[in-house]
Amino acid sequence: MGWIGDTVDSIKSIQIRQLLTQAVSLGMIVTSALIIWKALMCITGSESPVVVVLSGSMEPGFKRGDILFLHMNKEPIRAGEIVVFNVDGREIPIVHRVIKVHERQDGEVDILTKGDNNYGDDRLLYAQGQLWLQRHHIMGRAVGFLPYVGWVTIIMTEKPIIKYILIGALGLLVITSKD
Repeated sequence: MGWIGDTVDSIKSIQIRQLLTQAVSLGMIVTSALIIWKALMCITGSESPVVVVLSGSMEPGFKRGDILFLHMNKEPIRAGEIVVFNVDGREIPIVHRVIKVHERQDGEVDILTKGDNNYGDDRLLYAQGQLWLQRHHIMGRAVGFLPYVGWVTIIMTEKPIIKYILIGALGLLVITSKD
């Protein structure tokens, strides 16, 4: 019958107990991944300890598809540091370099950023009427990176059919495994 016929026969022969065991195993894998993510959040002090560079605005330092590791602590942010920040009204975080830090009289710090490969600062990216970022906008500082590994995420985001095929194949693999 071939590979497809064998797979269909395998799916038909699955017993309820085996199906429940596989579902629990899958649930434990997902739960473990979430626990690891939350532990990384606590260790790094960042709400998102790992991010993917989605544009070429930081080239040549970071290229599209690089994965950045973030850390956030209480030390003051300085000009020259690479930070990841969220802007009000935008879902996707931005990775750029701090070019100016302005300390106000009340002790708060205003931050201005710019992509290394951009001509001007990021004020056009900020929310309407916003000229500076505050500390609560900053998700973390870049402390390390893995080149090109984030392309998997970019491809699955830009071409959802690949994501669905991969999820379907993994689901089929889980269902048909004999363990």
